[in-house]
Amino acid sequence: MPDRKKLRSAEWFGTADKNGFMYRSWMKNQGIPDHEFQGKPVIGICNTWSELTPCNSHFRKIAEHVKRGIYEAGGFPVEFPVFSNGESNLRPTAMLTRNLAAMDVEEAIRGNPIDAVVLLAGCDKTTPALLMGAASCDVPAIVVSGGPMLNGKLEGRDIGSGTAVWQLHESLKAGEINLHQFLSAESGMSRSVGTCNTMGTASTMACMAEALGTTLPHNAAIPAVDSRRYVLAHMSGIRIVEMALQDLTLSKILTRQAFENAIRTNAAIGGSTNAVIHLKAIAGRIGVPLELEDWTRIGRGTPTLVDLQPSGRYLMEEFYYAGGLPAVLRRMGEHGLLPHPDAITVNGQTLWDNVREAPNYNAEVIRPLDKPLIADGSIRVLRGNLSPRGAVLKPSAATPELLKHRGRAVVFENLEDYKARIVDENLDVDATCILVMKNCGPKGYPGMAEVGNMGLPPKLLRQGVKDMVRISDARMSGTAYGTVVLHVAPEAAAGGPLAAVRDGDWIELDCEAGRLHLDITDSELADRMATLTPQPARSDGGYQKLYVNHVLQADEGCDLDFLVGCRGSAVPRHSH
Repeated sequence: MPDRKKLRSAEWFGTADKNGFMYRSWMKNQGIPDHEFQGKPVIGICNTWSELTPCNSHFRKIAEHVKRGIYEAGGFPVEFPVFSNGESNLRPTAMLTRNLAAMDVEEAIRGNPIDAVVLLAGCDKTTPALLMGAASCDVPAIVVSGGPMLNGKLEGRDIGSGTAVWQLHESLKAGEINLHQFLSAESGMSRSVGTCNTMGTASTMACMAEALGTTLPHNAAIPAVDSRRYVLAHMSGIRIVEMALQDLTLSKILTRQAFENAIRTNAAIGGSTNAVIHLKAIAGRIGVPLELEDWTRIGRGTPTLVDLQPSGRYLMEEFYYAGGLPAVLRRMGEHGLLPHPDAITVNGQTLWDNVREAPNYNAEVIRPLDKPLIADGSIRVLRGNLSPRGAVLKPSAATPELLKHRGRAVVFENLEDYKARIVDENLDVDATCILVMKNCGPKGYPGMAEVGNMGLPPKLLRQGVKDMVRISDARMSGTAYGTVVLHVAPEAAAGGPLAAVRDGDWIELDCEAGRLHLDITDSELADRMATLTPQPARSDGGYQKLYVNHVLQADEGCDLDFLVGCRGSAVPRHSH
């Protein structure tokens, strides 16, 4: 073992004075023997386990396997809980509390005797939250994801969690299925622990964590209940001890090159639009410049190779059995699509070293370059007088014919207005219209909920309409699909031009040109903006008030302004 004074935890446990006595003594009330304090690296296990976060409900077992690895490598594991912001139950939206969870993680790491940390993440926002908090401390850290749930089953066929909800609900509204058929899919859709089994935000962010180099290979796709998930947890426990001794901190892994690899990878996997916001927030914490335009500059021209719902046919089980993310990265690297193959990863090897021999067992799931799911799957950044600071669209989940479209706006002032009027049989709307929803952004909702994939009017669904252009300052679930323009910035509640759109306005979308234009004159737009009365942000005080007062816009990552940056892991002053 190294000189314990070189370890951060030695500031607590490594002295023979009153303070060292107290720190060790109080820890010993758990039955910890004296030799655990004799210069061993103290490894925190940051756990987002919660029974209210179903995706993460198996994390106690994962943590035990991590501990085995830490003990085997000569470390001293200490598990601690942090806020678990699960997407499925938490209201009004887990995005509201992503930054709260990141604050929890940061302060827990910095304020405690931890030399390195294992981040147990699963449900959508837990991955960016844990990486954001750890990045602000810049300690050695490794991500262990919870893994996706098993394939959903309904009437003998596979269904995707999340995606099936949107599909079945539209079918119910269209009168194609009855309520009993709709509700019978509930248990079949979610038949094991784990995250959504589509390429939703949870699986996307697990892939982003692997592409960034913050996980061991194959972390992203191993099913939650597969024994190999526990093997990976064990091996991650071994590796984090080595990282602590090597001082392999996050800033050495989360480089500009790593983020460029992740942006290109997101296009290749057909990843969620939410990755745009989360990667920007993580980059902001570690001090890496990352702009919305990078998604165009770096990602443009990258084919989508992974044929997974909601863009394609298959689910995460098939993705893992086909070879998982390493197979995708190898294919990218062999065709010059991996910007920085020499980027370092948590196992000390380069990204290319980890994947150069990765097999692909199923060319239907992970396609060859000459047979992509979509020729250019990069997230599109849209600008114009309607989105001067940008908006985004996921072409792999859109209807190709609608990617260039001019339509009449049907405007909803907020989510309640949409819910009340979308079902109105007298709503003045046809299939060529563009649905516009305001005041659902970071400040307006608050928290920027996943409501951007507005369900279509039932009267059009009954006519066989399957997709329409939809525009909002909201987000949408990574499991969702459709020609949906999201993250319009600035948002309506912050005085963005979206607030000035009126029923009957004409809007032009040109995805290839990156254009989103409200078809009125500059002077007309200026006059409307001058007479706007912005909706007051909804906040009852507490954390929501803090959030509304300090949240950044979507193009900036929606972090709180005072949390951006790396504050390091300097040991706080002791209180004894």
